[in-house]
Amino acid sequence: MTRLYVDADLAVGQTLALPEDAFRHWVQVLRARVGDSVVLFNGRGGEYLARLQELNRRDASVVIERHVEVDRESALQLMLAQAVSKGDRMDYTLQKAVELGVSVIQPLVSERSVVKLDAERWDKKIEHWQGVVIAACEQSGRTRLPRLLPVLKLQAWLDQPLDVGIKLTLAPTAKAALRELPRQTSACLLIGPEGGLSDAEIAVSEIRGFSPVRLGPRVLRTETAGVAALSALQALWGDLG
Repeated sequence: MTRLYVDADLAVGQTLALPEDAFRHWVQVLRARVGDSVVLFNGRGGEYLARLQELNRRDASVVIERHVEVDRESALQLMLAQAVSKGDRMDYTLQKAVELGVSVIQPLVSERSVVKLDAERWDKKIEHWQGVVIAACEQSGRTRLPRLLPVLKLQAWLDQPLDVGIKLTLAPTAKAALRELPRQTSACLLIGPEGGLSDAEIAVSEIRGFSPVRLGPRVLRTETAGVAALSALQALWGDLG
């Protein structure tokens, strides 16, 4: 059944006008008709079963029939601090990170970042990425939206306190393997851009408590590294397996 994110308070018995994005996707693209059922969620937990009640040319409304208590969130709290990559690579990383249960996403600009924008264009990027996150939640069955934070420079972010169980960066030459680490309930994963983190950035990250670990002997692309590491962390300490 189609799942739609609605940023609104939801309650059984409520008649709700579909937001524009939901109307476009369900009615115009998927050709929903009066009487069709849909699952709504507002990112605050649980799902709501609703039925298309009224359909007009430019809008539609549903009636909410039932609330379902369901929780598909991982007990492992994962933060992905991802240096912004170019083009569709960042979209791919965000989409898969959401599917893998990430809790917080921090986009970063580092020394070797290819993408450099002004404040207005960064705002547009964040708006676009928020849409990617929502779509991934709709597809994967998540009932809570991961937090997507504003873009920060890596140094400024490293200067902030970070309350997580363990802080990690990937390095094929690291002495410690990911599977050798003690079990954690929360972790932050720092991933560099296409050209990787600079030596200076790696040094600063280690001073700030980030531990280099190896995931394997091969060098992964930026859009692969975070996805592979999140998968491994969920398999080791989370709900994959």
